[in-house]
Amino acid sequence: MRNTFAALASGLLLTLAACATTEKAKPIEMFWPDPPDKPRIKYERSLQGKDELGGTSVLEAVVGKEASPGLHQPMGIAVSDDGQRIYVADFAWNAVFVFDLFGKALRFIGNDERFGLGRPIGIALDEQENVYVTDTGSLSVKVYDRSGKFLRSIGKNHFVRATGLAIDKKRRRLYVVDTGQNDEKAHQVKVFDLDGNLLSEIGHRGDGDGEFNFPTFAAVDSQGRLYVADTANFRVQVFGPDGKFIRKFGRAGDTVGEFGRPKAVALDSYGNVYVLDSHYSNVQIFNQQGELLLTFAGTGLYPGLLLNPTAIAIDKQNQIYVSNYLGKRVDIYRLINTTADDSFVKEAKAPEK
Repeated sequence: MRNTFAALASGLLLTLAACATTEKAKPIEMFWPDPPDKPRIKYERSLQGKDELGGTSVLEAVVGKEASPGLHQPMGIAVSDDGQRIYVADFAWNAVFVFDLFGKALRFIGNDERFGLGRPIGIALDEQENVYVTDTGSLSVKVYDRSGKFLRSIGKNHFVRATGLAIDKKRRRLYVVDTGQNDEKAHQVKVFDLDGNLLSEIGHRGDGDGEFNFPTFAAVDSQGRLYVADTANFRVQVFGPDGKFIRKFGRAGDTVGEFGRPKAVALDSYGNVYVLDSHYSNVQIFNQQGELLLTFAGTGLYPGLLLNPTAIAIDKQNQIYVSNYLGKRVDIYRLINTTADDSFVKEAKAPEK
């Protein structure tokens, strides 16, 4: 499952040349890695507004066909357990876009005046599909039910700049990444229960084990382990449910397995770790030992390529969703032709003498 930036760049040039032939041509099927290797990741589709759903937005049904905004600055992303609803925090629209794939409808959360959002970034869902959103305007996490009704605020004035969110549904814990500014007051993960009580804090500014430098997004695996994109330290750190440091992987660099700006992290059903790099506009997949398995996507405007992506989520069917910030859309991929055995790196055989 290994790939290289060189092979990716070569494939990108071929893709761009092909797509230039006609503007309305059917999107080219995109797979990673390149042949002759077995394809593991397939680009499926993109979402920008209600037009990609083939239905009608709730707002459009009320005020008419003209009003149907599309994503402008998509940030955090979350997916319902059944994979039918995609929630995207849009920093520019001050709202959460809810793409209902089954109902083919688009609706919005947090766009009302009284309980509205101000510069939302991170988003997460609990067991009841309540929606938790980091609201940088109010220095809090706002919570809405699935229909969009405001429920409560969490952690007001506890944050310098809250960004990523992750929820451990089994233990009912909310992890809030406080990215901070150029100060020492944040650069940590704050742990709350789902009622909003602060339980603990993980880390502080630094580059040692368990320390952070401008962390951004986070994810929780099935064992309750917390994975944090430690962006300015160019790595991913892993913590146990008790908040204790377990391991780290990654370093600064421009070759495979290294990072330019690791922004977000997610896990598939096999426990493999997907690290979204906003600098290289790609996703690198690692196993639990921190060994690189595959790299996919890359820089470009063409559907399936990325421009400064911000967040990533993976549903239970191993469908992958990426917030494409400058592309103003969500790009959707699928893990294919893969089993648990593929999470182990095979050692190359020595050439016969």
